[in-house]
Amino acid sequence: MVTFMIGLVILIVGGMAMGRLCDHVFQPDDRETPAYAKQDGVDYVPMPTWKNALINLLNIAGTGPILGPIQGILFGPIALLTIPIGNVIGGAVHDYFAGMICTRDGGAQMPEMVRRYTNKAVFWIYDVFVCVLLLLVGTVFIYTPGDITATQVFGFSGAPTEASTWIIYGIIFAYYLIATVFPIDKIIGRIYPIFGAILVFSAVGVFAVMVISHYPLVEIFGNWNTPSFNYGDYFWTQNFFPIFFVTVACGILSGFHSSQTALVARTIKSEKDGRMTFYNMMAVEGFIAMVWAAGTMALIQFTADQGGISMVFNEKAGTFQYMIQKAGELVAISPTSVVGVVCRRALGPIGGAIALIGIIILPITSGDTALRALRLTIADTFHIKQDNNFRRLSLAIPIFILVAGILVWAKVDPKGFQILWRYFAWSNQTMALFPLAAAGIYLMINGKAKWAWMPLLPGTFYTFICASYILNAKLGFGLSWPVAYVGGVIVAAIYLVFVIIRGKKGGTTPEPIVK
Repeated sequence: MVTFMIGLVILIVGGMAMGRLCDHVFQPDDRETPAYAKQDGVDYVPMPTWKNALINLLNIAGTGPILGPIQGILFGPIALLTIPIGNVIGGAVHDYFAGMICTRDGGAQMPEMVRRYTNKAVFWIYDVFVCVLLLLVGTVFIYTPGDITATQVFGFSGAPTEASTWIIYGIIFAYYLIATVFPIDKIIGRIYPIFGAILVFSAVGVFAVMVISHYPLVEIFGNWNTPSFNYGDYFWTQNFFPIFFVTVACGILSGFHSSQTALVARTIKSEKDGRMTFYNMMAVEGFIAMVWAAGTMALIQFTADQGGISMVFNEKAGTFQYMIQKAGELVAISPTSVVGVVCRRALGPIGGAIALIGIIILPITSGDTALRALRLTIADTFHIKQDNNFRRLSLAIPIFILVAGILVWAKVDPKGFQILWRYFAWSNQTMALFPLAAAGIYLMINGKAKWAWMPLLPGTFYTFICASYILNAKLGFGLSWPVAYVGGVIVAAIYLVFVIIRGKKGGTTPEPIVK
């Protein structure tokens, strides 16, 4: 586990150093925070640091830092280093500056932050990506908990031809429709922290078992071509740039996080709580991602009769398929089913069951709020009143028809989930480009231009990643990889130039709202 431990040191030591640098640059002080200045007992409420940190972690962590790494680890042990490096200089920096700027600007939310420091045109583009992301979040968070429930809880096949699959999807779907219209989430919200604790328990448990039991992992400096799986070939043939960074979103960089840190910006007691609440909680998510990546790699190294996972190339789907031994023969399973295999192999039947419950509930409690947020975003954008159930249903039903269509396609197509996940991750990371640009502009117009590289480094890199991916994707522009790479570089350069020019001109509101 040498490579894994090196990655863990990078995450911890690098995170401590970069977190301190973020504080040094932003310079949090003792000014009154929005939690006190605008205290209303509803949204603006002073809460202790530990509670804000826990709430933020629960908001940003779900199946994202689990399912992404499960698929991303196929690129080999390099994933165990790129996740912590990306987390330290990318995702955690994104979360920190988004949360801190929103705090200093009076508890402003992300759309307002983007509008304030960029311009109206960029704001409208951001609004579109928010809607796309929320739509895909809602779909993914029906698919993943539904599949885990079907295959790992009830023991069904989870196949698209089985009625049980669609019944389970239908139950989650019905709950989402009700929760999108009625405030039912307040019921679930009361026990949400319990399931968040279960998520952390599963990661710590898997990590402890890996260390104690000496789980076999492939090392960065060793032979990547193992009897179990040829990581080397996968790395060289599957376009590590940008596919890996589109596959592994949560744990490295997630635009969805900025919307959550903006909410917590209204409840922190002091700006000095920001590093623990925003930066460090993203680092915790990075740890969760590393553990699930390593846990999956370990099971690939075990043979089938040892409870491991085999990798078989599915020629029809054109991708690798996870396989487990069942009743003496190899049976194909989805990436979502790998979650249950890892949980039971590491934590046993009872611990695995507890972990699965948390992993099933968490995406459901995020999916309902995502679809409600989508309804409200569309309503606000087009000034559609939502003052009664009929109007709310009138807007919610078309949204759910779209979700149902995407869900059916993703389930029926052999590569459906992989494609769905990548577009979900792509829109998620594209959304992150906007707060990173706003943060760079914020630093420039507040006399800290020499530190603007901190948000601009991950912002420019991920502009290249997101642009090159969509330029090549079949559901994008369908260009060849060489052309897509050149296009990605050009788009990244435009992004960087825009931020620099905008930063020199000054944003819409150059001075913080809260003095």
